Amino acid sequence: MAPIATSREEFVSLFAWICCQRKSSKSNKTPPYKFVHVLKGVDIYPENLSSKKKFGADDKNEVKNKLAVPKNALHLDLEKRDLNGNFPKTNLKGGSPPDLENVTPKLLSEGEKEGVSPDSLKSSTSLSSEEKQEKLGTLFFSLEYNFEKKTFVVNIKEARGLPAMDEQSMTSDPYIKMTILPEKKHKVKTRVLRKTLDPAFDETFTFYGIPYTQIQELALHFTILSFDRFSRDDIIGEVLIPLAGIELSDGKILMNREIIKRNVRKSSGRGELLISLCYQSTTNTLTVVVLKARHLPKSDVSGLSDPYVKVNLYHAKKRISKKKTHVKKCTPNAVFNELFVFDIPCEGLEEISVEFLVLDSERGSRNEVIGRLVLEAAAEGTGGEHWKEICDYPRRQIAKWHMLCDG
Repeated sequence: MAPIATSREEFVSLFAWICCQRKSSKSNKTPPYKFVHVLKGVDIYPENLSSKKKFGADDKNEVKNKLAVPKNALHLDLEKRDLNGNFPKTNLKGGSPPDLENVTPKLLSEGEKEGVSPDSLKSSTSLSSEEKQEKLGTLFFSLEYNFEKKTFVVNIKEARGLPAMDEQSMTSDPYIKMTILPEKKHKVKTRVLRKTLDPAFDETFTFYGIPYTQIQELALHFTILSFDRFSRDDIIGEVLIPLAGIELSDGKILMNREIIKRNVRKSSGRGELLISLCYQSTTNTLTVVVLKARHLPKSDVSGLSDPYVKVNLYHAKKRISKKKTHVKKCTPNAVFNELFVFDIPCEGLEEISVEFLVLDSERGSRNEVIGRLVLEAAAEGTGGEHWKEICDYPRRQIAKWHMLCDG
């Protein structure tokens, strides 16, 4: 009987040991294969698991991951788990996991983008635009006053580094216009030098009847242009020299100034023109009355223009007649009140158009176009509306204000 009792005791102890082993292995039991398979390839984000326990990560690792990686950058690849659902441990000293290596540059670039404010972007773009702004060259000249003859002498020596205004030949045909402000009585210009970006003019201009005491109240305005045979001359830039503070009693003074972009107030537009039209169908004539102009932009630094209006009549795109008003001195708001009558060579106004050019009168040089207006059947805006009204209501004088556009 003793051997039987011993075997019973061994059986009981074996049964107890088996129960303990089952109890201890319960916590490490591998989840069912189907469960792991369903989770493969799923992205787990902290906002979705904020109230749930995260797979295979202890509290310390969770804190580190939150500090290192932002919410929308966390990506867990469940295929890299072991059989117990945990991520394999990596040696931090040896190097970072490949996933973190891929994420790190992304985070840096995103952080840099978030750290840049709109103001800093504006400042950087403004700096780059200033750096990229093209240089217009330098003007060299000399000033002198002759006390015996009471004359003011200006010598335009040369210009260097001018931009190319002709894109085909990559050169310019420069010349310079100079005006003494504010009266604009003295206007001169140099000769045109062909195909050069460093013109050497060396031309001297002598102005009589200017007292030395008046020199300090004057200013010199240089306009640098490039001659164009087939259209309006291109304006390269300008230089303004106030003579206040310049001492000419000691003799000739050599000077040079950077050429800057011409200062024209484009924001205020090209001004407006008030005109009245009347079509006489019985006599087949068109009566045009140029009434007023207002808000004309300044043509130079003095802020004053000498405007007049040139009226061109076109038939089938060919000019058949032209008229012009008188010049109004030193005003941005001119009153003309001048009437012109044009004979129409065809019945109706279908192929007729009228062009208005507002120009600034400059003695001794080509007059500059301030603004332009065309009235015809195909015109857009107020030009087309005005033309339609005079066609619909013949023998009626109809007046309208029109915005001028670039000439």
